Amino acid sequence: MTMPLTSARQAYPHLPEEYAPRIHRAEVVAVHRIGPGMIRVVLGGADMDDYPTTGIGDEFVRLFFPEHPDYEAPSPFLTDRGWDYPPGAEPSPARIYTIRGHRPGEVDIDFVEHEGGVAAAWAMQARPGQQVALNPPKAIYNRPEHMRRQLLIADEPALPAALRIAELTAADVETHLLLEVRGEKYRLFADAPDAVYTWLCGTGNGRAPSELARMLRRRGVDEETFVWVAAETKATRHIRTYLRQELGRSNESYTWRGYWTDKAEEWRARYDALGENVRARIQALHASDRNGDEVLDEVQKLYEAAGL
Repeated sequence: MTMPLTSARQAYPHLPEEYAPRIHRAEVVAVHRIGPGMIRVVLGGADMDDYPTTGIGDEFVRLFFPEHPDYEAPSPFLTDRGWDYPPGAEPSPARIYTIRGHRPGEVDIDFVEHEGGVAAAWAMQARPGQQVALNPPKAIYNRPEHMRRQLLIADEPALPAALRIAELTAADVETHLLLEVRGEKYRLFADAPDAVYTWLCGTGNGRAPSELARMLRRRGVDEETFVWVAAETKATRHIRTYLRQELGRSNESYTWRGYWTDKAEEWRARYDALGENVRARIQALHASDRNGDEVLDEVQKLYEAAGL
């Protein structure tokens, strides 16, 4: 069972017309350590021969991991709501990751090395021949053509996306990267000679409070610069508040995504402790037909009032 072609086209508008979207089974082809905190896993195999690309630097996929690293890849299939499993099959753990590199029949996925987490644990032991499944890619980056400068802001989990965006665009648009890593030895650079870097070392990334929002305020950003932000969720919320509320930027002039949540289990426990009335207000806002940015404004206020 697969997603009807018309539904697939709606779900994956940037993919080639001749490609029939499906979930692919991939084998580990190679594993490389590209820094003290980053592991690159190359995925390929026969079912990846027609694996597509959006051509956009922050394209991302959902990786489906087997119950044991040496088992066969899981067997989900696309549906009009996302994905499902054959009758009797147990759902697989899945995580979202950026495609760091795409070649015919192969993709590179970079994993931040850290303790805990399904994906990191898998990547730290990955070896050729092991399998995962992955859906077709989607992308977020959407710089308007008239904006000829860009600022890419990221911490370590979003670093692969920021670097690939720079590699695919820096030849055409003035590119500055504001990047936060655990220390100087964790820095990685794009194959983009014209890109300019500002590094924050030793903050954020689960080690200390993020300094990205403070540094952005200190640096400033003009109206002609497109801003792409991907980092820890709370840090990105602070940056969005600065861009939208303080600078009054239009929503087409920036893109933001929370890639991960620091101390996610603690965050969830605090959310659950908010009380039914507050949680109901948040859920009602998300379900309303109000403007999406206005909804996010109100939800952020509720989160910040609760210390989330």
